[in-house]
Amino acid sequence: MARLGFANLFHKQMFTPHSLNLALVMMITSAVCWGSWANTYKGVKNYRFELFYWDYAVGIFVISLVLAFTMGSTANDASSFLNNVHSADGSNIVSTMVGGAIFNLANLLLVAAIDMAGLAIAFPVAIGIALVVGVVSSYILQPKGNGMLLAAGVVCAVIAVIMDGKAYGSLASAGRSTSRKSIVICIVSGVLMGLWAPFVTRSMTHGNTLGPYSVAVFLTLGALLSCSIWNVYFMKRPLVGAPVNFSGFFSGPASGHMLGLLGGVIWGTGMVFNLVAANFTGVAISYAIGQSAPMVAALWGVLAWKEFEGAGARAKLYLGFMFVFYCLAIVLVAKANG
Repeated sequence: MARLGFANLFHKQMFTPHSLNLALVMMITSAVCWGSWANTYKGVKNYRFELFYWDYAVGIFVISLVLAFTMGSTANDASSFLNNVHSADGSNIVSTMVGGAIFNLANLLLVAAIDMAGLAIAFPVAIGIALVVGVVSSYILQPKGNGMLLAAGVVCAVIAVIMDGKAYGSLASAGRSTSRKSIVICIVSGVLMGLWAPFVTRSMTHGNTLGPYSVAVFLTLGALLSCSIWNVYFMKRPLVGAPVNFSGFFSGPASGHMLGLLGGVIWGTGMVFNLVAANFTGVAISYAIGQSAPMVAALWGVLAWKEFEGAGARAKLYLGFMFVFYCLAIVLVAKANG
């Protein structure tokens, strides 16, 4: 199967990888996308994250639709996007959209934390906590996998979060501004980020299920629609700065709108690729590689955006420990579930 021509990969069904190499490429691409999309916000000048996020939310939904009607509709069979939506249980569609709304609130808080603390802090802290919450809640609901390895993975993830927090605290000694509020926002974001996945898992495992392309579309649709609640709230009661209104969106820079859409396209592509690759490799491997995204984001923050420039040896030592323990957490969780 690995030697089939490109056209034959699309034969008789929606596109799914037919070789381990292709699946791994898709999962690595997913991790890079998830760890890199926030660079588009870092590249925006004088444009509030609450306004940027409208374009981002549109971008994740549009790219999910595009991929659903292309890669997800390569043949008119039961697995193609529209046929899958038609046959799926309505409760699964609703469940996925609820998951999208929860994800969206978590992601909004993550962008706020990036605005306040930077990529190298916000991503590892928030997603590290999400890893802990996701593993613990999944095990409580369905005790599968090696409990000892899962527990060890959770401990490593907690240590990684603590190390990242200490690295952030060390910035104060270098004369850089720090904020406890940003860490609290990261923690809340992480807890919420660990809670949306069970809603999506249900839609892929119960009754007439949704396929990966359908899940991506309804997840991002739920996220987009929930912006009318979450994002409007933060526009009126911002975490930082004065309230903003929609006039700022329409008068915003064209580069801000384009970068917002691009950020959404990058994240949405990563989501679809991860869901599709999981069909071939299994969830454990796909989940583990996807959860390496914070390491990608942290590298962007440290190397490209110089977020720890002049921070001193102690901060860099803490960052090094954060990388080590986070990688250990990913490996242990993957082995426990594998």
